[in-house]
Amino acid sequence: MEHKNLNLTLKIWRQKNSKEAGNFVSYKVSDISADMSFLEMIDVLNEHLINAGDEPVAFDHDCREGICGMCSMYINGRAHGPWQGTTTCQLHMRAFNDGETITIEPWRAKGFPVIKDLTVDRTAFDRIIASGGFVSVNTGNAKDANNIPVPKDDADKAFAAAACIGCGACVAACKNASAMLFVSAKVSQLALLPQGQIERETRVLNMVSQMDAEGFGSCTNTGACEAECPKEISIENIARLNREYFMANLKKKDYL
Repeated sequence: MEHKNLNLTLKIWRQKNSKEAGNFVSYKVSDISADMSFLEMIDVLNEHLINAGDEPVAFDHDCREGICGMCSMYINGRAHGPWQGTTTCQLHMRAFNDGETITIEPWRAKGFPVIKDLTVDRTAFDRIIASGGFVSVNTGNAKDANNIPVPKDDADKAFAAAACIGCGACVAACKNASAMLFVSAKVSQLALLPQGQIERETRVLNMVSQMDAEGFGSCTNTGACEAECPKEISIENIARLNREYFMANLKKKDYL
């Protein structure tokens, strides 16, 4: 099916840094191929801005294959845009209509301060991972893949949780800016596997503590995180996180 090229108005959030106030600025782009990715469309805009002597729009990107989670932005009021289970870099311009106005803005959360324009600081997620998202292993030769039997159901659930790319859409979509879906995915992928048992209790306690220290809000089970997650991580992981946290606290009290 042949798609017509698009003429669009882009209403983009521009902010010099985290200390200065930002505002929306409108730009016109024309003759945009419907087969372009959303990020390619912004590349075209930035090329025009640079040629005109203006400052390009700052935005995060890396793999452009839906793997790294860098391309985080709000598009027309939805994290990563209108397509379900899709990152911004996988979103194509055929999702929009000719003459449409597209509003583009950064994640808005205390834990994700704006660096510039559409770029936010997501290192809070890195610190949460560093606090407990690891396993203890003996060094040496790699073991055979089937050396440690794992039940198929547990392996499937762990793999599904590990699909989380840490993009932060769950935080951006949540009215409380909660990071529970992200943390629960990281806790679940290790708690379900034999390799993750050594740090099982300390992991969940430390990661939840770090999440709170970073200023993320509480979960009130609205489900917006699951609905907007580009990897469709299930909120069942949040229930598992709550169980892990409860049991870890009980065991901690037993040792006191």
